Amino acid sequence: MSDNKFLKRLFQAYYQEKQKEIPAVNSLKFREFGFIPWEKQIMIRHIGLENQKVLLNYLIDRGPRHVYSSGSLYLQPEVPDMESKKYQGCDFIVDIDVDHFYTPCKEEHDLWYCDNCETKGTGMVEKCPKCEQSKIIKVTWICDKCLDVAKNEIKKLIYDFLIPDFGTDEKDMRIAFSGHRGYHLKVESEELRKLNSDERREIVDHLTGENISFEVLGLREKSLMIQGLSKENIGWSQKIMEKIIEVLKQPKKVIENIFLDENIFGFTPNYVTSFLNYKDDFLELISKGERNIWAIEGFGLTNWTKLLRGIVNLIGIELDEPVSIDIHRLIRYPGSLHGKTGFKVQEIELKELDDFNPLDENDDKLDPIVFNSKNVTQKLEIVERALPITKIKGVKYGPYVQGERIEVPHHIAVFLLCKEVAKTI
Repeated sequence: MSDNKFLKRLFQAYYQEKQKEIPAVNSLKFREFGFIPWEKQIMIRHIGLENQKVLLNYLIDRGPRHVYSSGSLYLQPEVPDMESKKYQGCDFIVDIDVDHFYTPCKEEHDLWYCDNCETKGTGMVEKCPKCEQSKIIKVTWICDKCLDVAKNEIKKLIYDFLIPDFGTDEKDMRIAFSGHRGYHLKVESEELRKLNSDERREIVDHLTGENISFEVLGLREKSLMIQGLSKENIGWSQKIMEKIIEVLKQPKKVIENIFLDENIFGFTPNYVTSFLNYKDDFLELISKGERNIWAIEGFGLTNWTKLLRGIVNLIGIELDEPVSIDIHRLIRYPGSLHGKTGFKVQEIELKELDDFNPLDENDDKLDPIVFNSKNVTQKLEIVERALPITKIKGVKYGPYVQGERIEVPHHIAVFLLCKEVAKTI
């Protein structure tokens, strides 16, 4: 039996056993469904399902690799032509996936090698630093650290934007661990469902801070002096000022590291030293809010703009923008299995989010690792050139190299087989 057939049967068995635990999404019969089978990586979509029972029968019969449903509601979801589906509106969806942005832990567990010159390394690269070709083969991985970063982005989204800026009601939010490298949030609000793509783009711009004009917020040069922002102003100006104060209240060494970090500010050592020399006076000035003349040696309009852009990047949400803008986008179905990990797409209530740890969850009802077994092991051979350390359920496995034969618990074997980095022997 091929590994894909084995995984398909495993998924079918899961859906058979857990069918009573798989939730029915709101307005199920008005949503379009999509499935990616194990046989070929092509999505089968434009499927309408009358009720939850029909969906469960489909999952049990076919055990698909990936399962999706639309954020949109249609009167005829099964019609292939988008214009003929009779679109009724779309939930507001946010996808936060660490695939799309830098996290420091990627320097430890995301591997890459150049298929042109065989150079290899870790972290995020788009082209080879040696031969400058884009023939990069990537092995992306997960760990507690990057999943915590993704979770913190969801919390920022909710507590710093959705609730205070948009008045979003908690009962309208659907939060889910994606089953791989991030989280989804869906807002099922009648008001937001009416928004078109352009209006959703405006919300995304607000959430990310991408197109903020610092001049509009008050930053300008006047009579050789820099006039800054005020924390008395509401909205983004207030968010920026509060974040500046938060950053500057940290120890000097921490501030220095943040200011030098190319992924945040990327200031030169001289500018950092100059800023730190005036840091206490500047902090006192902006905390009191008595005046907003910003005077630090070496900091003209360009450097202040650079600082503010770095602050905005710390505040803004790292989301997959096309997902939130596209009114016909499909999203993973809660309770379904992710074909790249074998983990469950796990819904979480807001009150459960803080303590939720997908790679080592103590609550059985929330645990996305559904194939966990302490007694069953499987023998595998590694087919990828190299694999980083994998830490799941508090136990480390690896690192491994191509050709290495290993014996691991069932849930680790499923994870590696779904990742297509190993084969059964």
